[in-house]
Amino acid sequence: MAMGLNSLTYPLQYEDLRPKTDPEITLDIDPIDEPVNPETGFEGIIGRSSGLRSVLQMVETVAWGDSTVLLLGETGTGKELIARAVHSHSPRRDRPFVKLNCAAIPTGLLESELFGHERGSFTGAIAQKIGRLELAHQGSLFLDEIGDIPLELQPKLLRVSQEREFERLGSTRTQKVDVRIVAATHRDLEGMILEKLFRSDLYYRLNVFPIHVPPLRERPEDIPLLVQHFVQQATRRMRKTIDTIPSETMEALIRYRWPGNIRELENVIERTVILSPGPVLRLSPRDLKSRVTPGHNADRHQTLEEVERNHILMTLKETRWVLSGPSGAASRLGLNRSTLYFRMKKLGITRSVESCSGECIDPLMKDSRRSRSVAKKTCDPQDAAAWRARSRTGNEVCSGAGP
Repeated sequence: MAMGLNSLTYPLQYEDLRPKTDPEITLDIDPIDEPVNPETGFEGIIGRSSGLRSVLQMVETVAWGDSTVLLLGETGTGKELIARAVHSHSPRRDRPFVKLNCAAIPTGLLESELFGHERGSFTGAIAQKIGRLELAHQGSLFLDEIGDIPLELQPKLLRVSQEREFERLGSTRTQKVDVRIVAATHRDLEGMILEKLFRSDLYYRLNVFPIHVPPLRERPEDIPLLVQHFVQQATRRMRKTIDTIPSETMEALIRYRWPGNIRELENVIERTVILSPGPVLRLSPRDLKSRVTPGHNADRHQTLEEVERNHILMTLKETRWVLSGPSGAASRLGLNRSTLYFRMKKLGITRSVESCSGECIDPLMKDSRRSRSVAKKTCDPQDAAAWRARSRTGNEVCSGAGP
């Protein structure tokens, strides 16, 4: 018994498609000439899940206006395809769609790339350059990874979004531009505002119509369609024939959490097609092993204070909680000893008596006699001797109750 992927209805229930006594059932891929997902009308976007349908409904709603769109979601979820869909369903569809990855261009060149420059405006500017804004005139400008744009450029971008005007680098002539901005990021922009890494006024200007693109693990019913599509693409490029996907392979692909989302799925399928010797797709178990936690994003889950606290803790553990001296934590962190101590106090970083080597002494007390007479908590005579040896070299040990 076999069944073509394009004939299935979703969501899939593989256990209902095969007899309980036959573990070798496979799903065959039938050659098809039409797109995998023709009914959506969105080129390149594959899937029938409710999450994806909700996104596409929002795209259709906002596309016909000129409002700024902010696409939010993890890396690899297809935000660029959604941005193209906004453009292709808008009245600007016959005009340019210009994209710029703000994270891929060095900070020193990003201003020139976005706004353009005049000849001689800086060293190496041997000719006039038209920026992406001008190229996108009367069309759409897609700013990918907007969270990586430097703070010094954000006021200029804010002016473009509000006033629709700008100056090229090295020019005093103000130019008007008619462009629709679609921005995308995987970062937590609100968290970046709290950390003073992103301007709140620019965020509110971009956040006119936010669209959250769901990760692949939240739309497992789309995985069979995507697998079929990527297998067909890969076999066409490699001139190979893969016409069968074992049901256990498909189930493994559906169960996997896909921290890299659709981009990771595409790469796994391409590698699997390369390694499959015959017409059956053979998936190696090691292809679905990742040390990356799905949905983990340090920018999203850690505040600046948490990052600082973790970094100080790691340095203290590496130095065995020695603060001062050439090999102490203060030196490694580039701080004065007193500054480090007060940062630790503010962040609640202390050390337990159980883990203390020697006598737990207030590191700010410079007088050794006074230090030994205040709040002594001796752990072990050998540890105390070790502490005295450290104190002779000027290295002071942290005190307190540990994290």
